[in-house]
Amino acid sequence: MMMPSIFGENLLNDWMDFSFPDIDKKLYGKRAAHIMKTDVKEKDNGYEVAIDLPGFKKDEVKAELKDGYLTISAAKGLDKDEKDKDGKYICRERYSGDMSRSFYVGKNVTEEDIHAKFENGILMLDIPKKEAKKEEKKYVTIEG
Repeated sequence: MMMPSIFGENLLNDWMDFSFPDIDKKLYGKRAAHIMKTDVKEKDNGYEVAIDLPGFKKDEVKAELKDGYLTISAAKGLDKDEKDKDGKYICRERYSGDMSRSFYVGKNVTEEDIHAKFENGILMLDIPKKEAKKEEKKYVTIEG
C-alpha cells in the first residue's frame, strides 16, 4: 500500500499524531530516523562520545577531522531490487541512506589524538581536551 508523502515525511503519520504517539518524535522531532543519537560525557582530560548507529557496519561509518570539526558520517545502501532469494519484501522499515553529524573539537586536536572504536552498533570516541595555543603579540618597529 502506497502512503502519500510530502518532502520525505509520511503525511498520514502527521495527521494521526493525536492517536498514535511516537516517543522518538517527541524526543527528536520529525526527522528522528535521520539523527545520530549521541551521548557526550565530559571528563577531566577530554570527552567520551557514544553514537548509536544500529544496523551499520564498521566499513559504512567514517570519521573526518577538518578545520577543528570532527564529522561522523554513515551511509547504508538501499538495494533497488525488492526481491530476496527467499521471496520479496512486503515492508522495509530499517533505515537506509546516509547521515552525518559534526562536532567542534578545536584546531589543536589531531587525528592521532582521537581514539575510535565501533562495536555492537555503537561508535565510541575518546577526544582529548587541548587548549588553544596562545599567540605572542608581535609588534612592528616604527622608525622615526
